Amino acid sequence: MSYRDLDRPPLDAGALRSALTGPRRLWTDVVVTSSTGSTNADVAAAARAGAPEGTVHTTDVQTSGRGRLDRAWSSPAGSGVIVSVLLRPDAVPAARWVWLPLLAGLAVDATVHECGVESGLKWPNDVQVDGRKIAGILLERVETDHGPAAVVGVGLNTTLRRDELPVETATSLALEGATDTDRTIVLRSLLRNLEALYRAWAASEGDPAAGIRESYLRRCVTIGQRVRVSLPRDEAVEGIATGLDEHGRLLVDGRAISAGDITHLRPA
Repeated sequence: MSYRDLDRPPLDAGALRSALTGPRRLWTDVVVTSSTGSTNADVAAAARAGAPEGTVHTTDVQTSGRGRLDRAWSSPAGSGVIVSVLLRPDAVPAARWVWLPLLAGLAVDATVHECGVESGLKWPNDVQVDGRKIAGILLERVETDHGPAAVVGVGLNTTLRRDELPVETATSLALEGATDTDRTIVLRSLLRNLEALYRAWAASEGDPAAGIRESYLRRCVTIGQRVRVSLPRDEAVEGIATGLDEHGRLLVDGRAISAGDITHLRPA
């Protein structure tokens, strides 16, 4: 990426590695590229090749990004934090992995708050500001010769301008008056928040939610709303979102809805 926009400096790879990697840190390597097809695909390939937990790939521009249900995710060069990380929670029972996407949402939400913007979580892990989406998360399970791994991808709009918004219901840190939009600083904050939450979750035993449920419920704007959930085969469920069960599923009038089953979730 040519450095022509003063609002969009390139990522500082040296600063990121210095701040995030080292003894007893989760992040083992930070790979910074000027352009790539998909950071999630890059990390998945690295995982299959034996990369260790804590591998991070980030880029200035992503040309083939995607979100849930293979929806496209694109943004102008340097206008957002685009990052994917490799996690290998080998000691965590598979039943608890369903909380990883929600954990990642909490980390992004905390980061947006640290930038001076009041945000909340739309279940399962869209980060919103007054109903406008500022960040999305995609988690993929990858089978490798070293056991299953989780690839967590995040796209967070930092300096996206109004005329660059992909849809009217999107926004960015800059549009919301953030105190900081420098992607190197925002990414450093995000990875530190994710590390803290992930370590606490991985080290805990007993409750499958491992304390995440309570924190998530405090930040989730979906809870208490009357919602309409669109499911496959043109089925829909409408009712009050009352909470989450032990598997992170949304409870709508007592019915548990899995994130993997929905196509849309909207206020009713």
